[in-house]
Amino acid sequence: MAVSIVVPVRNEAGNVAPLIAEIAAALDGRWAYEVIYVNDGSTDATGERLATLMKQRANLRQIQHATSSGQSAAVRSGVRAARGAVVATLDGDGQNNPVFLPDLISAIERGGDRVGLAAGQRVGRQDTGFKKLQSRTANGVRNAILRDGTRDTGCGLKAFRREVFLMMPYFDGLHRFLPALVRREGFDIVYVDVIDRPRHSGVSNYGFFDRLWIGIMDLAGVWWLIRRKKPTPVATEVTCHD
Repeated sequence: MAVSIVVPVRNEAGNVAPLIAEIAAALDGRWAYEVIYVNDGSTDATGERLATLMKQRANLRQIQHATSSGQSAAVRSGVRAARGAVVATLDGDGQNNPVFLPDLISAIERGGDRVGLAAGQRVGRQDTGFKKLQSRTANGVRNAILRDGTRDTGCGLKAFRREVFLMMPYFDGLHRFLPALVRREGFDIVYVDVIDRPRHSGVSNYGFFDRLWIGIMDLAGVWWLIRRKKPTPVATEVTCHD
């Protein structure tokens, strides 16, 4: 298994089948891959739709959270369960087009050990004016404090090495600060422009307070983590010789 695609979902029953078909169209024949849906406490038919599709697709897996724990927790559960060395993520509402997954995965492979993250940067966003204002405000404040050089951390389309993700400190909201935390670990970031589109069906499960006010405490915590980072010492084992 070379690549694992992790898709966090909550109450996205209507979007499951179309998105899985698009992922298959983008990746079939290019990599040995699996698709891991993390069902974050859905109360609709999301779990049942996935169970039906799993009978048809041997590379489809479902991880269930007993209760909704948030997007960062869902991504973490998926990465921990992943069998691929490279992990790519996208949102489960259909706004992230899987056609861009090969570009992100290839960027990680070309980057070797130097590149830790390939991050999608949305153009032509299909959100409402208010949601665009939210994102511009949050991204502006974050970049001014963390100076992570990223204009759009909210895009769900990302690819990274599994081992790089697991070495980072976990906290609720982690997925919004991946560029800053990847840089903290000494890795480079590659940016890929992706075209946004409207969600297939349903409504957003993440609101204004999830994106801004709760994020203020996370922002302070990430700033502290970056300030406290020290170079990793070069460690060698000394052995005894007769």
